[in-house]
Amino acid sequence: MDDAYARSASEVLEFFSVDPTRGLTDFQVAEHGRSYGKNVLPQEKSTPFWRLVLKQFDDLLVKILIVAAIVSFLLALANGETGLSAFLEPSVILMILAANAAVGVITETNAEKALEELRAYQADVATVLRNGCFSILPAPDLVPGDIVEVSVGCKIPADMRMIEMLSDQLRVDQAILTGESCSVEKELDATNVTNAVYQDKTNILFSGTVVVSGRARAVVVGVGSNTAMGNIRDSMLNTEDEATPLKKKLDEFGTFLAKVIAGICILVWIVNIGHFRDPAHGGFLRGAIHYFKIAVALAVAAIPEGLPAVVTTCLALGTKRMARLNAIVRSLPSVETLGCTTVICSDKTGTLTTNMMSVSKVSVLHSANVVPVVAEYTVSGTTYAPEGTISDSRTDVQLGLPANFHCLLHTAMCSSLCNESVIQYNPDKRSYEKIGESTEVALRVLAEKIGLPGFDSMPSALNMLSKHERASYCNRYWENQFKKISVLEFTRDRKMMSVLCNRKQIQIMFSKGAPESILPRCTNIMCNDDGSTVHLTSEIRAEIESKFHSFAGNETLRCLALALKRMPLGQQALSFEDEKDLTFIGLVGMLDPPRAEVRDAILSCMTAGIRVIVVTGDNKTTAESLCRRIGAFDHLDDFSGLSYTASEFEKLPAIQKTMALQKMTIFTRVEPSHKRMLVESLQHQNEVVAMTGDGVNDAPALKKADIGIAMGSGTAVAKSASDMVLSDDNFATIVAAVAEGRAIYNNTKQFIRYMISSNIGEVVCIFVAALLGIPDTLVPVQLLWVNLVTDGLPATAIGFNKPDSDVMKAKPRKVNEAVVSGWLFFRYLVIGVYVGLATIAGFVWWFLYSDNGPKLSYTELVNFDTCSTRETSYSCTVFSDKHPSTVSMTVLVVVEMFNALNNLSENQSLLVIPPWSNLWLLGSILLTMLLHALILYVAPLSALFSVAPLSWSEWTVVLYLSFPVIIIDEILKFFSRSSRGIPFNLRLRRMDLLPKQEVHAK
Repeated sequence: MDDAYARSASEVLEFFSVDPTRGLTDFQVAEHGRSYGKNVLPQEKSTPFWRLVLKQFDDLLVKILIVAAIVSFLLALANGETGLSAFLEPSVILMILAANAAVGVITETNAEKALEELRAYQADVATVLRNGCFSILPAPDLVPGDIVEVSVGCKIPADMRMIEMLSDQLRVDQAILTGESCSVEKELDATNVTNAVYQDKTNILFSGTVVVSGRARAVVVGVGSNTAMGNIRDSMLNTEDEATPLKKKLDEFGTFLAKVIAGICILVWIVNIGHFRDPAHGGFLRGAIHYFKIAVALAVAAIPEGLPAVVTTCLALGTKRMARLNAIVRSLPSVETLGCTTVICSDKTGTLTTNMMSVSKVSVLHSANVVPVVAEYTVSGTTYAPEGTISDSRTDVQLGLPANFHCLLHTAMCSSLCNESVIQYNPDKRSYEKIGESTEVALRVLAEKIGLPGFDSMPSALNMLSKHERASYCNRYWENQFKKISVLEFTRDRKMMSVLCNRKQIQIMFSKGAPESILPRCTNIMCNDDGSTVHLTSEIRAEIESKFHSFAGNETLRCLALALKRMPLGQQALSFEDEKDLTFIGLVGMLDPPRAEVRDAILSCMTAGIRVIVVTGDNKTTAESLCRRIGAFDHLDDFSGLSYTASEFEKLPAIQKTMALQKMTIFTRVEPSHKRMLVESLQHQNEVVAMTGDGVNDAPALKKADIGIAMGSGTAVAKSASDMVLSDDNFATIVAAVAEGRAIYNNTKQFIRYMISSNIGEVVCIFVAALLGIPDTLVPVQLLWVNLVTDGLPATAIGFNKPDSDVMKAKPRKVNEAVVSGWLFFRYLVIGVYVGLATIAGFVWWFLYSDNGPKLSYTELVNFDTCSTRETSYSCTVFSDKHPSTVSMTVLVVVEMFNALNNLSENQSLLVIPPWSNLWLLGSILLTMLLHALILYVAPLSALFSVAPLSWSEWTVVLYLSFPVIIIDEILKFFSRSSRGIPFNLRLRRMDLLPKQEVHAK
């Protein structure tokens, strides 16, 4: 029944044919069970493990590598190779792919946990009326039409329509569903609001929410998937994960690279068709296989096999740094996504605020004879900790002993005694926690801050107590001093509560409630300076009312008035008639205070080009007041055109919605579907959206957002649906994480460029060797070693480059920005070409000029394949010598080490950012060279990699050929920094290595 909130209780009961005094019969229960189903969230089929594994290999680059591994293995067998040499290359490739697949499977398995944890919010049992008798039944057995009784502490077992109030009021905490900071009062009357959201349905009890006060009966109107909790589950199921910007760039790069590789491989094969019949190959077919093997080597050279592993490692290092900032990353790619975030949709309660209601203002009558007659005090402290000071708002002077002021002393008494809540210290969480209503807990904390009268060392004496004792020390003192005799509970019509207490043969009634209810019942008022009681004149009443309107209006504080009355000795009970002729004590104003660090964090976002949208289930006025109180929105004269309720936004025409989204700062009275809609709308405008949340209601939006950020104190559902969890629930932590995300992306970009230039060098080396017709310069296993070890270690170390000091002063990068483009691509093409030519030069040098080589002529070298058909002064086995290939491989390794130093900065010279600025990089270079020396000089390894030990003269040539890469890049960096680099950049701006496309295309 979708519109139960708009119908009267009798209409709903009639719809389900149920008698409210007897409940459903067994026959009706069976019939309704068949019609509406069970009261459980259905189990969703999980993706089979084998399907998850296969999904990780559904990538073009991965498929090319798999084909290369298989072809390499088949060619090795065709050439008669057996044992380790035949299996080495394909085994290494497959091991890398398996490791990356494992990371992917783990990530996807975590994502499915959110749906499972949603079941934790379903109630276990319910008190149900059936066949005229109440019984406790399992909650899954409920059917629509069941009459259920709920009371304090009950978890609502299904969506239910209120039909009978069994106490003065019923209040429900539905923050997990709506995000409202306070409990909500429920009523019996039908709701006539059009397009009603959850907050408007005040006669509906929602599944999974908790009763905090009162007792009532309700009829079940929705079970299982047809509940508010079921709608959240469906929304999460319908949300598909978006690939991160970097993932999309790498995927585009893979597609682009695959095309280039295919083209070059085919070209090399075609160019050498004339050599297929060379006698050295032993026939046309063997010649074709030989050059096909070169094409495979080219594919291995072009694909940066270590790139996925290096990206994962760099992101993992980033997560460690972010964990120190209290940001726990659940999904590695989300680290990089933070760097290009353009909009942060922040939950108000608990993220921008402390989610701990605190008294911030107290107003009392100073003296009837002094102007101004009303005194105002400011209370510091924004948590449930009994820590804070009380200061005179007019003079800003802190009160040393607040309890020596009579009105403040009686405010503490009334706050302690007219109270049903508890505050306690949790040693595990190292924080103070509440049990009960937030407003009552705020009054308990105020009583602790006021302290006790009697001796001058009170504040310091209280601070000597343990945290457990200190939590409610002053409250317990007043509860021991006064014996409670009778209580008049809060009712909606009176909007107040009273308690009768006895102390030393004196009976006093303390009252608290809404100022508009308490003040008209007061005839006297207490003076703060001497404790005397004077008549409440119309002038003083006007002053108090003015202060109340100031608190509730301009400052949007939640206000309570406190009063007392001397009662006859011996009275044992209170009646409503006693609540008159009261003596007014004071007015307290409380709020859910903003976090102290939020203002600077939001200003940092604005400087960084990131827009912040405050999203909350609270009303518009409260949210706007909070934004003013934060202080980061002072540049806005008002919030017209910037602040919308969900219903206001939905009524806007499409064009106005688009314009509103571009300026929106505050979005209020929202329910889960609105948050998800906001994320989708912003993504359609190509915004990269970070969404924060802590409740079950936030889970669909967290899952849909580019990066979902859950609060550490939030629900398990929200955490499981998120990419990142803030252990301190602090908005400022998000901003610190964004800065870290930007730094990680910059470093990721640097090592991707480094690896690309390396692979360009390898491709140039093999391609030029094939064109020149010289022997194989490098074998596939050597290329694998270079790509994985000698390139992988420095590339990972580049991830430790220090972030730029102005990282949060730049605007967010565009999500469709190519990783390497324009002038930068030209630079790395130049470097890559030099790397390839230097590698070829080392190979040719050994044959033509080395003292240890045959000193052939260039013509003899390029005609090596006809050696066996000609008479020569040298043995043809010289072309199978391992030394020239070793020189080439060593040149490639050393030139890459120098190139790694070039990547300490994109444009800054090594004279400005010296090598020792990143000691991790120097360490990785040293380790790489040690590993390279290991395979050169340790016999089993040298045989495995087809290399030989090098002499000192050969090492000297290697260094001569390698070092110029530093000089070349320094010249290119100089052009980048100079004005001459700009027009070149503009002329080449379309030369994007990674193709651009819209990222949020649906």
